[in-house]
Amino acid sequence: MPETSLIAIAVGLLYLAALSCVYRILLTYRTTQGAIAWIISLIGLPYVAVPLFLLFGRSRFGGYVRARRMGDAALTDLMNYFEQQTTSLSQPDSEPFGDELQVLCKLGRQPFTSNNHCTLLKDGEATFEALFDAMENARHYILLEFYIIRSDKVGQRIKSILKRKLGEGVQVWLLYDDIGSVWLPRTYLKELDSAGARVASFGKGNIRRRRFQINFRNHRKLLVCDGNTGFVGGINLGDEYLGTAMDQEPWRDTHCCITGPAVIGLQLAWLEDWNWASSEFPELNWHPSLASSGDHQVLVLPTGPADTYETCALFFLNCINNARTRIWIASPYFVPDFQIMNALQLAALRGVDVRIIIPEKSDNRLIRIAAYSYLVQACQAGVGIYRYQPGFMHQKVILVDDRYAAVGTANLDNRSMRLNFEITAITASQTFVTEVTSMLEEDLAQSRLMTQSDYQDRSIAFRLGCRAVRLLAPLL
Repeated sequence: MPETSLIAIAVGLLYLAALSCVYRILLTYRTTQGAIAWIISLIGLPYVAVPLFLLFGRSRFGGYVRARRMGDAALTDLMNYFEQQTTSLSQPDSEPFGDELQVLCKLGRQPFTSNNHCTLLKDGEATFEALFDAMENARHYILLEFYIIRSDKVGQRIKSILKRKLGEGVQVWLLYDDIGSVWLPRTYLKELDSAGARVASFGKGNIRRRRFQINFRNHRKLLVCDGNTGFVGGINLGDEYLGTAMDQEPWRDTHCCITGPAVIGLQLAWLEDWNWASSEFPELNWHPSLASSGDHQVLVLPTGPADTYETCALFFLNCINNARTRIWIASPYFVPDFQIMNALQLAALRGVDVRIIIPEKSDNRLIRIAAYSYLVQACQAGVGIYRYQPGFMHQKVILVDDRYAAVGTANLDNRSMRLNFEITAITASQTFVTEVTSMLEEDLAQSRLMTQSDYQDRSIAFRLGCRAVRLLAPLL
């Protein structure tokens, strides 16, 4: 066959692939701007755009939703059982359980539960001390799910505890993200596997299901012991969370410990992910236990690209739109889409105290630069953007009025809204809200309020750079 004919066939197949991608975009797109950008690229530069679309263009995590909630009757039965078991523990019609929180129950298919106790863990030292203690006291099983696991001092301590507990007959299941933990030595995992732990990667554990979906990541960070004690928040398993990060700068993060029926919600989220990665369904404790002290109302809200709705984005919008007196948000990455930015502006214009705490120093220089491009919009409406000064702030915390607070893994960026699997614990308790308020007030006292001049007085090259990087936000 002549060479020209082979080239013509190759070009024809390439354009057929491009048209197939366009067809998929038209059926599934979520934002008009993104769809138009992809279509123009696929038609104009198919040899570049087709491979990029296969890697980064998908907006839904295919297959997971069927494995999780449609195709697996056992998981559905467990979720229904959890809802039935906690009906007597929830308070759906009382303040602060209005429509704004009930809609979150529908999004996450989990109930608000009472008789919980949430302990706010303000830094890595307090968090790891509590994590180690909970694992040491586990009697039946330990479930771990972390975006990043390192083989440093913290990682070695975790491994040591897990191996010892396995020797005592405690079962261990460890789920990690292969992108976040890309530098984790295979020997670390083999040691745990040899000791009897069940280990799985969220991406590589089910490679047949995961084809062309490497842009999606499991960003969750949770631990459950015996179905009675659970942890969730922004802290991964690494030494940097003990206080040092880039250039030995202090690392600021927040986690929380939960006891009570809400732990079953964390366990359900873990089981959904584990079932996806390994196609296994371990037997666990599904009988909610009441906390020995405290009466905190808690909702566990898992979010991700397999959801029917854009659950994470809707969660943020729900919080912002229903804030009455204040909404304070701490996030290491601030690259909101136009919906979130508009909601923040509207909240400030109606008199709500809107404050966004972001780090002065960051582990992602591009996202740090992109945040400057929002300053004019924010300042004109009265939205306060504060740069935390002492070091890298990595916490993900939301405070709404004096009514409820949330601690979790979701950032104010496109990746958390649409590409990452995230999880958040929402607590409606005056005691817990007061603790979160004091914590954020301390952070604000160590932060600098940014002004329009921080952006407008910079060079034209810097401003153009900020705007250009902002365009790349969906890929960062």
